[in-house]
Amino acid sequence: MAGLINNLLILLLVFQNSCLGFKNPLSVFKRYKDTTRSLSSECLGNNRPVISLGLTDFALDIRMPGVTPKQSDTYLCMSLRLPVDEEAYVVDFRPQASMDTVHHMLLFGCNIPSSTENYWDCDEGICTDKSNILYAWARNAPPTRLPKGVGFKVGGETGSKYFVLQVHYGDVSAFRDKHKDCSGVTLHLTHQRQPLIAGMYLMMSVNTVIPPGEKVVDADIACHYQKYPMHLFAYRVHTHRLGKVVSGYRVRNGQWTLIGRQSPQLPQAFYPVEHLVDISFGDTLAARCVFTGEGRTTETHIGGTASDEMCNFYIMYYMEAKHAVSYMTCTQNINPDMFRNIPQEANIPIPVKSDMIMMTHEHHHEETKKTDDSSSLKQPKREEEEVLDQDFHIEEAVDWPGVNLKLGQVSGLALDPKNNLVIFHRGDHVWDRNSFDSSFVYQQRGLGPIEQNTILVIDPSNAEVLNSTGKNLFYLPHGLSIDKDGNYWVTDVALHQVFKLGVRDKEPLLILGRSLQPGSDKNHFCQPTDVAVDPVTGNIYVSDGYCNSRIVVFSPNGMFIMQWGEETSVGKAKPGQFRIPHSLTLVPEFGQLCVADRENGRIQCFRSETGEFTREIKHKLFGTELFAVSYVPGGLLFAVNGMPYPGDIEPVQGFMMNFSTGEIMDTFIPVRKSFEMPHDIVASEDKTVYVGDAHAKTVWKFTSTEKMEHRSVKKAGIEVQEIKVSPKALSRKTCKEVQQIQALADEGEKPVAALVKEAETVIEAKLKNKPISTESSKKWEKHHMVEQASSGISFVLITTLLIIPIVVLLAIAVFIRWRKTRVYGADADHKLESSSGRILGRLQGKGSGGLNLGNFFASHKSYSRKGFDRLSTEGSDQEKDEDDGTDSEEEYSAPPPPPVSSSS
Repeated sequence: MAGLINNLLILLLVFQNSCLGFKNPLSVFKRYKDTTRSLSSECLGNNRPVISLGLTDFALDIRMPGVTPKQSDTYLCMSLRLPVDEEAYVVDFRPQASMDTVHHMLLFGCNIPSSTENYWDCDEGICTDKSNILYAWARNAPPTRLPKGVGFKVGGETGSKYFVLQVHYGDVSAFRDKHKDCSGVTLHLTHQRQPLIAGMYLMMSVNTVIPPGEKVVDADIACHYQKYPMHLFAYRVHTHRLGKVVSGYRVRNGQWTLIGRQSPQLPQAFYPVEHLVDISFGDTLAARCVFTGEGRTTETHIGGTASDEMCNFYIMYYMEAKHAVSYMTCTQNINPDMFRNIPQEANIPIPVKSDMIMMTHEHHHEETKKTDDSSSLKQPKREEEEVLDQDFHIEEAVDWPGVNLKLGQVSGLALDPKNNLVIFHRGDHVWDRNSFDSSFVYQQRGLGPIEQNTILVIDPSNAEVLNSTGKNLFYLPHGLSIDKDGNYWVTDVALHQVFKLGVRDKEPLLILGRSLQPGSDKNHFCQPTDVAVDPVTGNIYVSDGYCNSRIVVFSPNGMFIMQWGEETSVGKAKPGQFRIPHSLTLVPEFGQLCVADRENGRIQCFRSETGEFTREIKHKLFGTELFAVSYVPGGLLFAVNGMPYPGDIEPVQGFMMNFSTGEIMDTFIPVRKSFEMPHDIVASEDKTVYVGDAHAKTVWKFTSTEKMEHRSVKKAGIEVQEIKVSPKALSRKTCKEVQQIQALADEGEKPVAALVKEAETVIEAKLKNKPISTESSKKWEKHHMVEQASSGISFVLITTLLIIPIVVLLAIAVFIRWRKTRVYGADADHKLESSSGRILGRLQGKGSGGLNLGNFFASHKSYSRKGFDRLSTEGSDQEKDEDDGTDSEEEYSAPPPPPVSSSS
């Protein structure tokens, strides 16, 4: 009998291990060993990225793989895949870095890193999807351990699959000995479900300017909080050298409650909130950074280099798991007047001993000057300016009638000061292979100017034409911009000119360039593509163009100031080189001008005052052409690409990006008709987007869907209208009711159309505070009871299935024991051992010296790791031909070789 009991205990262990095996971190090593990075021998302790800490916990060592940065203010990134597929929770962060070599580190969570290399320049991007900041470190900050029961959720169906480490190397003089750096962070993770989910709230100033010599400069940030309650437990402040004190508050009913206040010159750790603070719907979060401009001879702006400044206030919080949001940001100041009542403590610098302030890159004035001089050549990815809080999606406004307007080739779009849409189109003229000769001289002057009004002012709500102008003025319209006074600025590629038009003036107020004369000096253009006017200085920026590769700057009265740019050389395009600078957008908040470098498939940004290159934004999804770009105050950048070349797979679509990081937040395409050659894009601050298409001769309107989203999905082969509801608009109960509707659709209990109608009825009633009909309520209650009953039945069923085999084995054993005792007497124990041994032998398999669980687990869980393709960083120089159906006469180019710029 004792042998039988031993064998039954072994069986119980088998069942227990089969349940726990998937959670045991020991099981990740086999899966993970093939993906271990090849690391420098100087990175001691880095050869075991995964370390078991028991049955449910493990440590993950995330380190730079032995790097030697070659210039100051270098931002390097590396990624590490979460070695388990199940949900896990980060409960501890332990930095492995020193301020002697590292300015700061950031740890992000996402699903698709921007590169598959061991490490890469962060200018290429951090992640291609949405990323969340999980941890930040600077100035020898100590480890951060989360409160008990709180963790950052990763893995599973909704959590991040990758960690991306970003390290900012401020001054590379620390690497004169050419040593390799292995800085990073060690994470403590657990599989034990945490009842409270941690998140990060980042408050950040994006437009502060610190005048030289100014003694005190305040940077204020404030946002309304409109989500479920969150509880704050830690904070961190961050500025560069000019920051004196940073303070954060909750403002409720006029009362200011301190969250945290610290000197940014102290170790930039996450400090515990002294008195726990909760944030509820309707509260305001406010922060102030106090700077000094003393010792500076030029203005200091917000930026990513050591000579720039930052104003950031991080908040670590936790929320109930069912309402958790992992990352939120605030970059505005919704109420500047409220800061008149900020507590006086926020204006008082915190004294810091000099030996705690000193950083390696600040030791020598000469080195600081060197950093200042080089900062304009390269602007690395700014530290904490990460993905904006996004709970919306860009979709076509399918009921907008403007898509049916009768237009010619749409070449330009803009918004006037009243937010009306203005369209620039070509009427009955087209750009085809006969339009220009080899010297870019227009060949169809005999057609005369366009007889239709080429500029239309459209009501954005109903697409009614409010005004029209531009008759008998243009031959081939192209770019359109509107200044702060409502004047129209347009380009004509046939005339090679730029025009300023008043809304009510029949004759141009200003003309730049010589009519029908292509050229490349300060008085001529060659097919100029776009124009932008600085709202502060009034300076005029012209992108010139199809046969020149430059940006030309003029004073408000048309006097030449400067120019920059050159043709793209052989190989990868360098900063400041263009292959058709096609579209312009000003970014006044950062003092920058961004250019859609069309045939290089990228966006280049420059300082508008000097023309100095600051950054490049390029993604594989752009494909080989990027046609147009539009900036929206507040940090959003919109763009459209071109049709793919033969063999390319990137679709033509619109993009919404975070300007600060360059990361893509959303993509969008129309529902009615299709993009053929989206030629221009413009967006407003409320995230309304318009796209004009030169081939489809169409303008689409797109809006942000923040409160309700309808989309068609395939479920079991049936197209279902899936309805998503934001917590901002509906109560939790209403969301539950919508989920019940979706469940009914999944089960096929009612026709889809009927269910959609019922869902809309429920939502509308909730939004209008109307009671729902008794019949509807009973349906939801009935379904809820069935749902609860089924979940209870499932639990009972699983438990029964696990117990039955054990009960059956016990019954068989007792019966065999009774029979053998009667028949064999004293030999019964020996016979029973043999019998039970045969049963276990079947579980062990032939030739097994022990329990063989390998095949069992392998059949239930794959250890393989799926990779992803390396992101392309270069676009093709090959131009497209109309004959292959991928481009238009309007942007015609002869087949290569040699490559000739296509038009539009």
